[in-house]
Amino acid sequence: MSNWHAGYTFETAYTYGYYTELNPLRTQLLLLSRGIQPPGIGTACELGFGQGMTVNIHAAASGTRWYGTDFNPAQTAFAQELAEVSGNGAVLSEQSFQDFCARSDLPDFDYIALHGIWSWISPENQAHIADFLARKLKPGGVLYISYNTQAGWAAMTPLRDLMAQHSRVMSAPGQDALARVGSALSFVNSMMETKPRYLQANPTVALRLQQISEQDPNYLSHEYFNHYWEPVSFSAIQPVLAAVKLEYAGSAAYHDHVPPLNLSPEHMAFLAQIPDATFRETTADFLVNRQFRQDYWVKGSRKLNAFEQASALRAVRILLVAPVAQITMKVTGALGEADMDQAVYGPLLELLADYQPHTIGELQQRLPANVAELGALLQMLLVLAHKACIVSVQDDAAIALARPVTARLNRHLLNKARGRTDLVALASPVTGGGMGVYHLQQLFLLARLEGHDTPEAWVAFAWPYFRALQQTVVRNGTVLTTDEDNLAELAAHAESFRATTLPILQSLGVAE
Repeated sequence: MSNWHAGYTFETAYTYGYYTELNPLRTQLLLLSRGIQPPGIGTACELGFGQGMTVNIHAAASGTRWYGTDFNPAQTAFAQELAEVSGNGAVLSEQSFQDFCARSDLPDFDYIALHGIWSWISPENQAHIADFLARKLKPGGVLYISYNTQAGWAAMTPLRDLMAQHSRVMSAPGQDALARVGSALSFVNSMMETKPRYLQANPTVALRLQQISEQDPNYLSHEYFNHYWEPVSFSAIQPVLAAVKLEYAGSAAYHDHVPPLNLSPEHMAFLAQIPDATFRETTADFLVNRQFRQDYWVKGSRKLNAFEQASALRAVRILLVAPVAQITMKVTGALGEADMDQAVYGPLLELLADYQPHTIGELQQRLPANVAELGALLQMLLVLAHKACIVSVQDDAAIALARPVTARLNRHLLNKARGRTDLVALASPVTGGGMGVYHLQQLFLLARLEGHDTPEAWVAFAWPYFRALQQTVVRNGTVLTTDEDNLAELAAHAESFRATTLPILQSLGVAE
């Protein structure tokens, strides 16, 4: 019992983030773009759900029955609270991977998600999960797996090992986990000030260390200070998953399906000469210096012919979730920033600007001929999805089923905004997933639910909670310190929220 955590960090709580990549509805557009039939998803499982925000949002926002486990009892208790309050039907357990994966009372799953955990668990637990996938993922079912990748971590791995060793060897007796994280970072930064030859040989690590120093210490504790921590190559993962009958089906990141964002013409020509698919993926990770992979694997992928693929794509429903006036005609990939042609994207955004669902087929029919070709339109939609401007939409029956459940979950989360700021997403019955809503906006939504109808009333409602939590706002890079300045800025935020954000949240079913 002394090693119930199996080498994984347990002294600090994981963050309360929401991870949209785990939304099964994303498989629709991405798998279809690869000519693979996505499965209907009635049962799903998340292994290592952390605080349970993601699994609960997905269980509330769709008709899918979710199961999951997390070894940490405090995290599981919070996750179970959300499931009980919302009535979303999620079955969430506090068990090790070994115990959970051996259960005989679990259904077979259409979808199984593992976010990041493969990089941080023991070989024994990896074996338990592989066996679970072999037994419990249905034929045609999808695995989402994300993990740290060797190519992008090559320079940082030795420094991570040094920080972890400092935490074990140099920390004061009784020092808590977050203090050990801070001490290790301080040590490494002090070492870097001596200009070690390692830094001269690996100059990019200075920027990585700066980025790490700005991140949440709780996140750093879980990301960098586990006993097991091993970035792996795609070619190392492939035989493990192939042995349990899984085939690689493509990236779960939208921008990876638009090669010119990440690969130069020389890169693409070089990769085209590699006949082996696994070796080609591994090589591509070096070309883009990939740090983190987000992949779909399918147990028996069902290939669509060209007619079937086009028909299925045209039936996909899309919703704009960004104010058109705020969408820049720039997109960022591994190669840096690229321009988007206003003449091409403008007509598409104009059609979507009513913030109502539209099928891709409908968009094709209404767009000018020069941008209506399905392949070109798909690339445009993938770019907009990568920029978080559009989302896929569920069918109307699923939306109606999810509305009362998401309303209960969101009300519970909004009530928590009175006393905390770290719950950063709400559930959308329209998307089957979550939408980022920052703390002040949550207070405005709660004010509306409490019967306050105007921006002025929202500010008056939010201000006592905002002040009690010692929150301040920033104007033009300056932190506002007086009550008068903060209230004036809150009023500006409230009016902007009313005019631009609220209509989108209403179209998503997040707000009434």
